[in-house]
Parts: sequence; C-alpha cells; structure tokens
Amino acid sequence: MTETLYPFLRRDPLDVTASTVEKARESLELRRRVLDEMEGPLVACAAALAAAFRGGGRLFTFGNGGSSTDAQSVADLFIGRGLPAVSLAADTALVTALGNDVGFEVVFARQLAALGGEGDIACALSTSGGSANVLRGLERAAGLRMVTVGFAGSGGGRMAEERLAEHLFVIPSSSVHRIQEAQATLYHVLAELVSAARETSSHQGSADAG
Repeated sequence: MTETLYPFLRRDPLDVTASTVEKARESLELRRRVLDEMEGPLVACAAALAAAFRGGGRLFTFGNGGSSTDAQSVADLFIGRGLPAVSLAADTALVTALGNDVGFEVVFARQLAALGGEGDIACALSTSGGSANVLRGLERAAGLRMVTVGFAGSGGGRMAEERLAEHLFVIPSSSVHRIQEAQATLYHVLAELVSAARETSSHQGSADAG
C-alpha cells in the first residue's frame, strides 16, 4: 500500500537528487525567461499601480488554494511598503458564508462590489486562468473601473481569451509548481518597481515644491 501511494519512496536516492537538480534548473530558467520577456509590461503595470496608489487607491488580491496564499503574499508585500492592500481570500468566515449561502463563484466579486471602487486595484492569481470566481472578480473590478492585474499560466485560459485583465502576465508553463514560482518572482519585482516609482514621484514633487 505504501509503495502504491508513495511510489517515489522506491527511487534510488541518486534519482531523487537528480530530479531535484533538474527542477531547480527548470525553475531558474523559467524565472529568468519571464523577467526578460515581461520587463516592459512589468514597468507599465508598476506605473499604473503607483498612479493608483497616489490617487488614494487600494489593492485587493484574490485567488484559490495555493494562489490564495500567493494573494496574501502580494498584499503583504505592499502593506510592508506602507500601501493599502487586502487579500480577499483571507477572511475565511466571509468566504465560506458567501460560498455556502450564495455560491462560491461570487466570493470575490461580492467583496469587490462592497469594498472596491474606481481607482482601486484588483490583482487576480490563477495557475489555469480559468477559475470561475477569479474571473467573476475581474469582471466586477472592470465594471467598477478598477485597475486590473492578472497572473496566470497554462496559456492564460479565459483570463487571456476574454482579456479580463489590463495587465496580464501569463507564465509559459503547464506545471503548477513552476507557474507559481515564476509568478512569485514577478510580483516581488512588481512590488519593488511600484515602490521605486512612488519614491521617484515623491522626490520630483519635493523638487517642484522647492
């Protein structure tokens, strides 16, 4: 039974080592590739987010499963830089209440309708780009004239097909693990770029005032 459930336990230790090395190589190459290919879009997205924050906007992040923890990480990155951000998946009481009483597909859209508004930012994370509640959240955000940002993989799914995010970053991989690793690299860089853009704007404002 153990060998059936955990076949990797039968592998030679050298095979496990080789597999680990290969996965690390794949992850590093993918991260470097997306940073190189998405440099321009990242800079453009950072400028849009910095402008939204300067105008009093707030960041709302959301996703399911592992992407929900990534959404929390994104929110924490911006909060740590003194910027208002909320992870919509973090309130388990609200998420489960909406999921049970109304429908799981509305758990993010309903929160955005209540909390978001024009000039705010919606950041959606999905490895498939096809999660119904994530897509409904982006649709609601667009209707509220929020800045929309999407992170997806596997071709982008409906998120890409229906152009639901103004700033969309699709990781060219079908591996959930590689997608999430590369997404983490992108949103960490995005946070740094937004912080740098705000500092530059602040310095320019001080110079103009002087």
